[in-house]
Amino acid sequence: MSTRFGQNPAKTMKEVAQPAEVTVAVVVYIPFTGGYYSESLEVLKLCLESIWANTNRAYDLMVFDNASCPEVREYLLDAHEAGKIQYLVFSEKNVGKAGAWNYVFGAAPGKYVAYADSDIYHYPGWLDPQIEILEKFPQAGMVTGLPMLTPEEFSSSTVAWAQETPEVTLERGRFLPWEDFWRHAVSLGGDEARARQFYEENEDICVLHRGERYYVGASHFQFVGRKAVFQSVLPIPSERPMGQVRLLDEAINAKGYLRLCTAEWYNQHMGNTVPPKEFFAHPVEAGREQPVKVTASKGLWSIKPLRRLLQWVYNRSFEILYRNE
Repeated sequence: MSTRFGQNPAKTMKEVAQPAEVTVAVVVYIPFTGGYYSESLEVLKLCLESIWANTNRAYDLMVFDNASCPEVREYLLDAHEAGKIQYLVFSEKNVGKAGAWNYVFGAAPGKYVAYADSDIYHYPGWLDPQIEILEKFPQAGMVTGLPMLTPEEFSSSTVAWAQETPEVTLERGRFLPWEDFWRHAVSLGGDEARARQFYEENEDICVLHRGERYYVGASHFQFVGRKAVFQSVLPIPSERPMGQVRLLDEAINAKGYLRLCTAEWYNQHMGNTVPPKEFFAHPVEAGREQPVKVTASKGLWSIKPLRRLLQWVYNRSFEILYRNE
């Protein structure tokens, strides 16, 4: 027969720590530190350091590690032990980005969830303007902290709301300069010619409210929203590591919530390489003072069939080496 000696000291505690109103959440997946991911750990450090340095209100930081390599897990564990990460989750297997969202949205203790991929840089004061939009528009579901041109189909509820709301004006036209569009598109590794074609074939959609302009749409790489809204669309199907992220956009839209972007740059996508020094200067009025210039690649590997072959070899090698880990 077992015997308990004494009483659990926790029973005498009169209070416990309360969560901050905002849970900042980051999902990390860096399976190894070579090839495509050779600079990803440094990019992750820049992401987290920008949160620690530039967040202007109380928050708890939650990091969901989606089966990264030991070097990444060690870095995150050190940050957690130093008190810089309040909630740290290690997944044994990669459950996909949507699977990570299911956990994060279900577990986040705050009223608001401010989500970012691990390659997002946060400029000073990034959080308040996005929270203010949520408070200004109770119907808002997702707010992204940079101006973007996004497909209208994922924000049809926002367009309908703008058309039906007397104090809001719906605007269509060209408000986002090419330099600002390309500033983000280049970080995705996109082809400039294709990006230019998309830019020229699609018009910006904005809403004007009391003199303030907001771009219609939001992005799944960075957004802020109410936890209750995200929980209302769970679970998000997760069958692949990536590729199903639009399901969140579709679910938020289908529920009738607004999807909006700020007109100024508060966040920016870095991609898988450490950006140049000028990247970290806080953009002013959508960053027009520093247009991004990219030199077209030349030489043997600019031949498309060879590039496709090399990409196939790379993808196949990754599958063989890491798919079952």
